[in-house]
Amino acid sequence: MARIILLLLLGLVAICAVHGVFMERLASKKLCADDECVYTISLASAQEDYNAPDCRFINVKKGQQIYVYSKLVKENEAGEFWAGSVYGDHQDEMGIVGYFPSNLVKEQHVYQEATKEVPTTDIDFFCE
Repeated sequence: MARIILLLLLGLVAICAVHGVFMERLASKKLCADDECVYTISLASAQEDYNAPDCRFINVKKGQQIYVYSKLVKENEAGEFWAGSVYGDHQDEMGIVGYFPSNLVKEQHVYQEATKEVPTTDIDFFCE
């Protein structure tokens, strides 16, 4: 089992080295609805436009709906960021996942409370 995990990790590192980069962590912990941070916490609406400063973040247009998956735990003087996805103009278009400032949005509907504190990993801040 350990050998399989090691091979998977080495494969991931090899893929990342060719197709992406690990960026600086924005926080060491995040709040989620579950241990894997895969369930939607809430639906939020963007109150203004936001242009992503790098590939960890998502571009958001005023009025756009955002599905929130995790909320980074604020550290030191860093701003508070949430992770979520926005969808294209077509309903079947795949969502783009990334971070955005929490003060940019207004939560419209909370599906589940974000009560699980989970450590962030390098993959949380990976850019392709």
